[in-house]
Amino acid sequence: MSTENRFQFAKSAILDEVMLLEASMNDFSYGTHAHEEFSFGVTLSGRQDFFALGEHHKSHANHVIVFNPEDAHDGHSGVADPLHYKMLYVHPDQLTPMLQSAGIRHADHFRVDQVVQQDAVLQTHILRLAALIESNSTSALEYSSALFEFAEYLAGQKGVHIESNVRKKDPVFERVRDYLHAHVSEEVSLDALSQVAHLSKYHLLRCFRDYFGMTPHQYWQNYRMNRAKEALELGMTPADAAFTFGFTDLSYFNRRFKPMFGLTPYQFRRHLQRT
Repeated sequence: MSTENRFQFAKSAILDEVMLLEASMNDFSYGTHAHEEFSFGVTLSGRQDFFALGEHHKSHANHVIVFNPEDAHDGHSGVADPLHYKMLYVHPDQLTPMLQSAGIRHADHFRVDQVVQQDAVLQTHILRLAALIESNSTSALEYSSALFEFAEYLAGQKGVHIESNVRKKDPVFERVRDYLHAHVSEEVSLDALSQVAHLSKYHLLRCFRDYFGMTPHQYWQNYRMNRAKEALELGMTPADAAFTFGFTDLSYFNRRFKPMFGLTPYQFRRHLQRT
């Protein structure tokens, strides 16, 4: 890893469903991936360029980036100067009850429309929560209050909607997704997926990508990586995670993990053990 590329993960000691990433990078590029959490980031310096939701985006210093769960995206530094940003990952299980308390009906379908925003108040909320995660003296009451105030602000933002009113779930591709989830540790063939979907292989490839923003293989690899990351957070060794989730060997697991999280599985686990 170049000395200009640094990725530091930290977990809340109070709420397990919240994680912070602080990253500085110059010559590193994220591959296409998606998180199961809401991702709220602040570009501190440099510029972050990425493709998400069918468009290219640029986030300059003091801009806020928001990815909803399962929003496929990539990312890299867009200028010669290093990119420095903080990203807060909040699981829907943590955020949804707070959104409901803040007055959002059907909060389990909540989405933020604007991927890149210039919102000083939202930026302040994100950086406040980041500072609380980084601190060793944050009380549970202070942290929970800050997270609720953040959810309350999100609930009142313009540019949000309830997803169920926008995109209906397609049972064909939901069935394919369920099959991929059920076979997380096995090799999955395109022939098997086409039989599940009752579609030709190449029609499935095109339509699945349009629906999820990733090909079936990208989605499957992404899902396995998220499960492996969860296992590492819970203390599983990288070798056991690789075996459990069907990677052929540890070196292959390392090569797939690093473009998604910036670190090898061992480095990721070591960072969390320090927090």
